[in-house]
Amino acid sequence: MLLLGLSVSAQVEIRQPELFLKPSDTLNKARRNGVIWTESGLAAGALLGLAQVWYSDYEKSDFHFVNDNAQWLQMDKAGHVYSSYHLGRFGYEALAWSGVREKDRLLYGSTLGFAFLSTVEIFDGYSAEWGASWGDVAANAGGTALFVSQQLLWKEQRIIPKFSFHTTPYASARPEVLGEAVREQVLKDYNGQTYWLSINLHSFAKSSKIPKWLNVAVGYGAEGMVTGNDRFVNTVFLPEQERFRQFYLSLDVDLSKIETKSHLLKTVFSVFNTIKIPAPALEINTKGTTKFHTVYF
Repeated sequence: MLLLGLSVSAQVEIRQPELFLKPSDTLNKARRNGVIWTESGLAAGALLGLAQVWYSDYEKSDFHFVNDNAQWLQMDKAGHVYSSYHLGRFGYEALAWSGVREKDRLLYGSTLGFAFLSTVEIFDGYSAEWGASWGDVAANAGGTALFVSQQLLWKEQRIIPKFSFHTTPYASARPEVLGEAVREQVLKDYNGQTYWLSINLHSFAKSSKIPKWLNVAVGYGAEGMVTGNDRFVNTVFLPEQERFRQFYLSLDVDLSKIETKSHLLKTVFSVFNTIKIPAPALEINTKGTTKFHTVYF
């Protein structure tokens, strides 16, 4: 009878999205168990897919570490911080939706990103092609720490890692590495990626009249890369180009601070709060030049 009641209750909630998406004020065991099984299934499926589709193409080896901290001008490390933070944030919010107490959200939810990415790192360690990276592990820990520390200190997220992307000519120079289609380049072409720390201004000045949703974002990017370590690019597709770092200053919107009573909209805003909105941006790079972008992606 208990299982039947839980099943009927879940079906009623799912048919009413606002009711289904509303966080529970107290522990909802059916939701909590559903979150645990869903996350476990998704993680297991993703890891199995990696093992079969990605790692199976390369030789196995004894577990080993590599030092790749100098590669790709650390853009890959920024990606690890970003991924670990948001996987942990989603884990935390899923348990909050289930009515799980704060301590357990932080312990079991916000560490989801670090746990998953560390498992991927173990896979790397047994691959002759790759190898585990202490730099990746540190970046994974950094992303988790960024989330947890803000929850402990402020009970809210005032500084959010975000991502933006634009296509570049570098991908055509080495599509097998940087991606052929745009959907691949988003993940592989570090030249077009920018990682941001989006800072909510009102949260640091709550008595001010600054709009609650207004953020200032500082970004990091890099260009001139078709391999991890080569300092110069010289191909038939691209003139010789020195690798260089880029630093950005721009405005952003914290979608989670937009007031709405709709739990559906709040969920949509939470998902898209991982992406930096296109906006004017000031760029300063290590080539010694300064640029103003009317709209930067």
